[in-house]
Amino acid sequence: MARIPYADPAKIHPKAREVLEKLPRGNIFAMLAHAETALDPFNRFGGALLRRGTLDPVLREIAIIRVGILSKAPYEVEQHKAIGREVGMTDAEIAGLEDGAASPAFDAKAKAVLRFTDDVVANVRASDATWNACAAFLDHRQLAELTLCVGFYMMVSRFLETFDVDMEGGQILANFKR
Repeated sequence: MARIPYADPAKIHPKAREVLEKLPRGNIFAMLAHAETALDPFNRFGGALLRRGTLDPVLREIAIIRVGILSKAPYEVEQHKAIGREVGMTDAEIAGLEDGAASPAFDAKAKAVLRFTDDVVANVRASDATWNACAAFLDHRQLAELTLCVGFYMMVSRFLETFDVDMEGGQILANFKR
C-alpha cells in the first residue's frame, strides 16, 4: 500500500493535470503528480530514453530490468519485463537477469551491458575495464544513453520503492515496439 495517497487530479495544478490526463493511468504517474512541476519533464526525459534513442532496445531493457532487480523494485522489473518481451527479449534472457552477466542466456554484448549496469549501480563510475568492454561495440551516443538509462531508472526505482507505489496488476503502461 502506498505511503501517501495518489495525487487527486482535481487538486493539482491545471498544467500538471493536463499532462497527467495524457499519460496512461498508472500508479507511478499518479504518485509523480505530487511533484507537479517535475511530471512533464520526467515523462519527456523517460520517453526520450525509451523511444528516441539509438541504443538497441534489448540492451536498453536488459540494463533497465537489471537496475530494477538490483534496486529491489518489483514494479519497475515487472513493467520492463513486459516491455522487454515487446522488443524481442526471450524468456531465458528475462530469467537470466537475476544472475546478471553470469547467466549463459546472454551474448558478449549483453554481458558487457550487464557488467556496466552492475558497476554503475554499485560504484557510480564504471571501471575502465567495464567501460572499455561497452565502448568496443557502442558509439558515444549509445554509451551516453546507456549511462542515462541506468541513472534514470535508479531514480525511478528509488521513487517507486520510497513511496511504495502499488503495481497495477498486470497492466503495462505503454507499447515500446519499434
